[in-house]
Amino acid sequence: MTEAVVVLAAALLAAHLLTVGLYLVRLRRRAPTEGAIGQPRVTLLRPVCGREAFDRETLESSFAQDYPDYEVIFCAPSENDPAVPLLRELIAAHPERPARLFTGEQRVTRNPKLNNLWAGWLAAEADWVCMADSNLRLPADYLAILVASWTEETGLVSSPPIGERPEGFAGSLECAFLNSNQARLQFASDSLGNGFAQGKTLFWNRKMLNDAGGLEALGRYLAEDVNATKLVRGAGLKVHLTPLPFAQPIGWRSFREVWNRQLRWSRVRRDGFPWLFAIEPLNGPLVPFILAAVAAHRFDMAAVLLPAVAALWYGAEYVLMRRAGWPSGWRDGLALPFRDLLLPFLWLATFLKRDIEWRGNAISPLKPDERMTPVMVDHD
Repeated sequence: MTEAVVVLAAALLAAHLLTVGLYLVRLRRRAPTEGAIGQPRVTLLRPVCGREAFDRETLESSFAQDYPDYEVIFCAPSENDPAVPLLRELIAAHPERPARLFTGEQRVTRNPKLNNLWAGWLAAEADWVCMADSNLRLPADYLAILVASWTEETGLVSSPPIGERPEGFAGSLECAFLNSNQARLQFASDSLGNGFAQGKTLFWNRKMLNDAGGLEALGRYLAEDVNATKLVRGAGLKVHLTPLPFAQPIGWRSFREVWNRQLRWSRVRRDGFPWLFAIEPLNGPLVPFILAAVAAHRFDMAAVLLPAVAALWYGAEYVLMRRAGWPSGWRDGLALPFRDLLLPFLWLATFLKRDIEWRGNAISPLKPDERMTPVMVDHD
């Protein structure tokens, strides 16, 4: 029995070190320069709702793409949205780039982000569309990397965000969730041939998605990235991630904001991939620490074994943070064990209800035989 405990603890630690190693290998990969589709015209489609601290920087990065042929479409849920004046200002400041703003939403799904994007999706002039969240800072080669990452077997190119420039401990905690936990695991899965989508970046062929049911099909589960992964795999294609992720400025966060955001994503995972969600308690060091404690007690090695496991676990993660250029100051290091203490409580809290809240909108999953009736609201 004790031997089995030791083996399982060692296996979980080895799996953690493997995911770190896989990301370190990705750091040595060069960005692709040419994919299977050449350099087609692209529509950059960005949903905006309300104002955030870094909006001017992240939204203006839409106009700084080193890509030969693309248009920009912004979508806001209402003409009265606080982001609309900024969007009009940015469009006017960049007359060299074809750009449009649509306001209003059509309630075709229970996902307000997709409803917001509806008019822009219909108006897109290009056959290739990139949906990029408003709080993502796009480097100049963003579109070029997405296009070059497309292969013959690709149905979608995606990428999780990497948190940068956190302020305060809660900001560091947000980065601890985003970077060396979620992005590490998602890229490890992609490196092993099992890529899955993340809604921050979704690069599609418009005809392919329309043939699969369009934006309505993306609204079947609570989040569009879950549906995107299922649609692509259902078409016999693959979700591919970019070689490395793109940055999202974090700034100041409250602990409530971090908790609510992580709880929302946890409920999304439970709704979309229940069997994978069932084993999420293995994410983090809690189980291997418990197993190591049992073994240490049996062999009277607590003073050596437990610190060794902790040093290997967090040491590897911290090395990854430093090598990848992620936030890695003293607050960022302290945020790692605090994040791991929260993981089991987040998992349990997920079962309290299925609904989620996004930007003040309560969202519940559709029943199997339920469809939304489209309603147009305030479209400009």
